[in-house]
Amino acid sequence: MNAVFLGLACVLAAAAGYWTFGRETPRPAGTWEMGSVLASFAMAFASYAPLLADAAESVVPHVARLISNSFSLCAATSVLAVIIRFNEPDEVIARRRLRTRVTVLMVSVILLVLLFAGEALTHRSPRMYGLYLLVFIGALAFTIVDLLRQALQHAREAKRSSVRLGFRTAAAGCGFAVVYATYKTVVLVSMGTGHHLFPEGQRCSSLITAPCVFSVTSPALAVLLIAVGLTLPAVLIPLQRYRRRRWEVRSYNQLGPLWQALTSVAPDIVLPHDNLDSDFRLQRRVVEISDGILTLQPYRSQRVQATGAQQAAVLAEADGAEREAYTEAVVLKAALAARNAEQRAADPAAPAPNVASRSGDLESEARWLLLVAEAFARVPAPRVADGGQPSPVGA
Repeated sequence: MNAVFLGLACVLAAAAGYWTFGRETPRPAGTWEMGSVLASFAMAFASYAPLLADAAESVVPHVARLISNSFSLCAATSVLAVIIRFNEPDEVIARRRLRTRVTVLMVSVILLVLLFAGEALTHRSPRMYGLYLLVFIGALAFTIVDLLRQALQHAREAKRSSVRLGFRTAAAGCGFAVVYATYKTVVLVSMGTGHHLFPEGQRCSSLITAPCVFSVTSPALAVLLIAVGLTLPAVLIPLQRYRRRRWEVRSYNQLGPLWQALTSVAPDIVLPHDNLDSDFRLQRRVVEISDGILTLQPYRSQRVQATGAQQAAVLAEADGAEREAYTEAVVLKAALAARNAEQRAADPAAPAPNVASRSGDLESEARWLLLVAEAFARVPAPRVADGGQPSPVGA
C-alpha cells in the first residue's frame, strides 16, 4: 500500500510541478487551478499511505484522519475550481462561484480542526466525533454533487472526444466518492443508533476487505479517476495533434507521384507558397491535384472509364470506394497519355461517381486522392490507339 499511494503521490506532484512551472510563458488560463488540483490529489494520496499516517500519528494521535479528510475536501474543491474556470465564460460569475466554493472549503476545514481538537480534549467523545463526521460528510456531499452535475453536463456538451472522455472518467470518480460518502454516512448513523457497524481506528492491510474497500479504496479510486479525467485531454490532445501531423506528412509524400504526373503536363497548377505547416502543405497538394484533374477533363474518355470499371470488378477491389478509385486512376493515366499525344476524347467522361457525395473537407478529399494515388501506381501505362483514343493494357 505504501508503494501504491506514495508512487501515485510522487507522479501527481511531478505533474503539478510541470503544469505550474514547466509550461510556456505566458502561462495559459487555468494553470494555477490545474496545478492546485494535482498538488491536492498528491497530498491526498500521500495521506492514505500507512507510512506517513504512522509518522503523523506518532506526533499527534489520530491526526491522519484529519489530514486525509482535509486534503480530500481540498482536492474536490480544486476540481470544481478547474471546471468553473474553464467552462464559465463570464469572469465575474466564475469568480463569484469560486468564492462560494472556497468559502465552504475554508469553513469546513476550520470546523474539522476545531472538532478534532475538541474530540482530543474530551478523550474521543462519540458526540464530538459524530459532529466531526457530520461536517465532513456535508461538505463532501455538497462538493461531490456539484462536481458530478457539472461533469455530466460538460460530458454531454464538449465537442472534443478527449474532453468528453475526460469528464466521463471524472464522473466515474465522483461515483466512488459517493460510495465513500455513503460509507461515512452509515458510520455516522450506526454510531447514533449505538450499533457501530464499522469500528473506527482500524488499520487497513488490504485494499479489498471491508471496511477498507470503503474507507481507503473508494476515495483513492475517486481521486485517481478524477485526476485522470481532468488531465486526460491535456495528454490526448497533443497526441492527437502529433498523429494528425504524422498522417499529413505521410499523405503529402504518398500523393507525390500522382502530383508529379499531373504537374508534368500542367505545371501552372503549382501554387507558390513558403508555409511549412504540414496541414497547409497537404491542403495545397490536394488542391493542386484536384486542379490537375480538372485540366484533364477534355482528355477523359467514357470508353476508358467503362474499361477501368470492368478491370476493377475483375480485380475484385475491396469495396466501392477502392473500385471507383481504381477506375479513376485508369482514366487519369489514359488522359495523361492522351494529353501528351494532344488527342482530346471524342466522348468526355464524367467526374468520379463519388465526387459529389464527399464532404469536401481536407481529410475526406485527401483520403480519396490517396486511394487514387495508390491505384495510379498499380495501373499499367496505356497505349494510344490509331484512332487517337487511349486504350488501357488488357482492354
